Amino acid sequence: MKVELKELKKSFGEKEVLKGISLETESGQALGLLGRNGAGKTTTIRILMGVFYQDGGTITVDGKPIDRSKLRIGYLPEERGLYPKQKIGSQLVYFGMLRGLSKQQARDNTVRWLDRMGMSEYKDRKLETLSKGNQQKIQLAVTLLCDPQLVILDEPFSGLDPVNAMLLKDVIAERINDGAAVIFSSHQMNYIEEFCNNISILNGGRIVIDGNINSIKRSYPRDTINVFSEDPETVIGVLKSGFADRMENAAVDEKNACVTVKLRDEGHKDSLVKMLLDSRVKLDGFRIKEPSLNDIFVQYTEGGI
Repeated sequence: MKVELKELKKSFGEKEVLKGISLETESGQALGLLGRNGAGKTTTIRILMGVFYQDGGTITVDGKPIDRSKLRIGYLPEERGLYPKQKIGSQLVYFGMLRGLSKQQARDNTVRWLDRMGMSEYKDRKLETLSKGNQQKIQLAVTLLCDPQLVILDEPFSGLDPVNAMLLKDVIAERINDGAAVIFSSHQMNYIEEFCNNISILNGGRIVIDGNINSIKRSYPRDTINVFSEDPETVIGVLKSGFADRMENAAVDEKNACVTVKLRDEGHKDSLVKMLLDSRVKLDGFRIKEPSLNDIFVQYTEGGI
């Protein structure tokens, strides 16, 4: 299954929120939808969900206009939408039936997802009696209750402790491996890098960069090398004595416990590695220093909207 948004436009009054954005995701993959507050992410998601309708552009599934009555969509909103004073089990059954499940299917899926989330013992508790993290787990259970083909997650890890975050990571990975298409919106770049094959960064209602994360990173200059060693000062000495003419500088990077070497030309990478190996200095490894996703995000959005 392939979901494509093409040239979407949307205005509210005189404010143009989306200015012709295009993006896509498909079964077994996750797309990171990124942008600063107000960039148009939520509007895009709401159009995809059918809450709003676009002023222009199309949404297709496998090349045909989207039919939301046939496409199972699971949506985890940033602002949670469950009933605090209602019992958890009855809420899940209710939402399952709203999603088109029979009452028995909704009951069976409620049991299955409460168990998967480690929340079976809370079935007859009111939602408001749970911690924020456990409420988030219930919200995710509701999102996945209908075994959605398309999963849209907006800040899914908000408020979770490391143990619950690990559980949610496992559940999301399972859905991707089972063939769901996922759109993942978050300001926590580490999760985007972990789950997403591709990203689309919105700024001012436009896509300012998109594509495969690894390909985007590789498009940046590859002339800075991290040399990992338990003896970085010796590495610095070797470089200054035998490699000074081929590097701009070399400095100890205490944060990453390595020596960062800026080359005059990225073609000198192989000779740098060979020279250090021949020197018999104690080495733990080499790695090209790439920009983080956070670096890329800031570069493309710091100009505001």
